[in-house]
Amino acid sequence: MAGIVGYGAYVPKYRIKSETIAQVWGEDPDRIQKGLGIMEKAVPAIDEDSATMAVESARIAMARAGISPNDLGAVYVGSESHPYAVKPTASIVAQAIGATPNLTAADLEFACKAGTAGMQMCMGLVDSKMVKYGLAIGADTAQGRPGDALEYSAAAGSAAYVIGPEDESLAVIEDTFSFTTDTPDFWRRSKADFPSHGGRFTGQPGYFKHVKGAFTGLMEKMGEKIENYDYFVFHQPNAKFPLAVAKQLGVPKEKLKDGLLVPIVGNTYSGASPLGLANVLDVAKEGERIFVTSFGSGAGSDAFSIKVTGKIANREKGTPLSAFIENKQYVPYAIYAKLRGKYKGM
Repeated sequence: MAGIVGYGAYVPKYRIKSETIAQVWGEDPDRIQKGLGIMEKAVPAIDEDSATMAVESARIAMARAGISPNDLGAVYVGSESHPYAVKPTASIVAQAIGATPNLTAADLEFACKAGTAGMQMCMGLVDSKMVKYGLAIGADTAQGRPGDALEYSAAAGSAAYVIGPEDESLAVIEDTFSFTTDTPDFWRRSKADFPSHGGRFTGQPGYFKHVKGAFTGLMEKMGEKIENYDYFVFHQPNAKFPLAVAKQLGVPKEKLKDGLLVPIVGNTYSGASPLGLANVLDVAKEGERIFVTSFGSGAGSDAFSIKVTGKIANREKGTPLSAFIENKQYVPYAIYAKLRGKYKGM
């Protein structure tokens, strides 16, 4: 089995509060916070994008892995906000961290689950011995139209995972399972600045159907039970959906606590479930098990069963995610709009 040899996560220091956005649009801040469960979200600086954040998280992951960048055989970056339409983010990351040119690299896009898709691709390459190590990253600077509900949640963040041999892993990936359909719940056309969402398709036909499909599929495949896991991480477009799907599946609310970051950093899209997993790995102990289920609109989910090993002590080599979450600076709406390029006439 392949496993996680190293991991890293990054969140920008700038934040904007939900109530700040609500006041601009004349909305009730309490209603917004109650409806979405998001108090504030991370905002990228003027010189930050998915590529720079991917590099930040990759460097932390490589430090924890303790391997040479030249040993990487694959680099995949999943995002729906790649800085270039035609120019790979993956090659930028690979060279920035000092990797050899002798590797395969590609950008992935599947809404919010492209990062976990990259992890599965690296697992396959490692298991088949085509490469010894692969680097999978989920990074996004998510977009939200001014005044749209997405503006309260669309955030920025990145998480990177070095996938390698089981005997070197701080957490072994026991198995994975995916569930995919063509569901028009969320999209962004070419040249469009902001995405659109399909209302009634967003919840039950989109998020809940696919998350539950991947979750139950992996549980049945492995013959496992919920009580055999210590932590659960679900994709978190808001705080209500992961809590609701956990309740429907019978997962105790307390087992979501460490992986539920959306109330304080927002929805980081491709980085969402990978960031939740990173925060869990920052506190998990040897022998504990983690169940992760991502979701990408369009639509699909990837589920993973992960078991922590004794090599989890290697996490001390990298910066914990909490350091980035706690280091924050609030900005007013005008600065936020400038940083996110919402002034189109300038």
